Amino acid sequence: MQQRRLGSSGITVSDICMGTMTFGSSCDETLSHAICDVAADSGINFFDAAEIYPVPPQKDTVGVTEEIFGRWLAGKPRDSITVATKITGPGHGWFPPPVRHGRTTLDRHQILRSCDDSLRRLGTDYIDLYQIHWPDHGLPYEEILDALTHLKRSGKVRVIGCSNETSWGLMKSLWAADVCGVERYQTVQNNFSLINRRCESELAQVCRRENVSLLPYSPLGGGVLTGKYNGGPPPGARFTDYLVGDGERQKRMAERFVNDRTIETTRRLMNIAESIGVSVTALAVAWSRQHDFVASTIIGATSIEQLRESLTAADLILDAETLSRIDEIDTEIPTPMTEDGLRRL
Repeated sequence: MQQRRLGSSGITVSDICMGTMTFGSSCDETLSHAICDVAADSGINFFDAAEIYPVPPQKDTVGVTEEIFGRWLAGKPRDSITVATKITGPGHGWFPPPVRHGRTTLDRHQILRSCDDSLRRLGTDYIDLYQIHWPDHGLPYEEILDALTHLKRSGKVRVIGCSNETSWGLMKSLWAADVCGVERYQTVQNNFSLINRRCESELAQVCRRENVSLLPYSPLGGGVLTGKYNGGPPPGARFTDYLVGDGERQKRMAERFVNDRTIETTRRLMNIAESIGVSVTALAVAWSRQHDFVASTIIGATSIEQLRESLTAADLILDAETLSRIDEIDTEIPTPMTEDGLRRL
């Protein structure tokens, strides 16, 4: 497993990160710990959580993932594992606020309180990477960064990052940090995959020129890029449940991932993967790893078998011809996950 630096910090991590959002929902504690064991044995030393997990988010399960992961972490030498987690901030889209009264923000009070709660659930005295899960562009960036800087200077956090952030928002925060003399974001965690390549344009430029590392999540497009939706939504799959459920926000989210353009893109990618003797899962994860602005690609799993298939990408390097064939698909079916490209099955 290759090691890469997070931004300009001194922290280096495996270039594949183990995501934990299924811990406590589709994965019980025994399976969750087994997944962590296999990941660590394979060379992964970077694990990503969030206070809102597991998914789908529910007020009664907020923090359960951190608790499950924390009990696994307790049996390991702490400095051997890089732990990332996130404060949710105000409710955005299908993410409800992580408290029963529904009032959250990213002010100093909430940031300090949420960090302490995550530390308690994780059973550790420091978090390696503390991230803003969803931005709040209505608050001054200086206030948010000042609170995060306090956490770093107190020793509770080693480096800070953001997630689901726009290119403008990332640049605005970096400017505010430089002007005010507070901590800069070292990472940005955004959705990035072969059905959502938008990070390759403006955000990639920000990452390269400002030395910020991208941590792509959902490299398999929420499971779409495994090919399991190509024969129709399979029973028990996350987006199948969203498509037939009553939640309008979750249904819209599922339709962004599962539509005729993403299905056709996946079909063509499966042909490329077959021609070079790998699974489309391995192709998708390997493609994500090969970007120069990416530090670590976050994978998820609901079974050991799924995890092992993703891990086959750890040593896979796609040659120029394969990358060119992949680019041809994007030219013909550009950004199939965007709202403009939305088509119902």
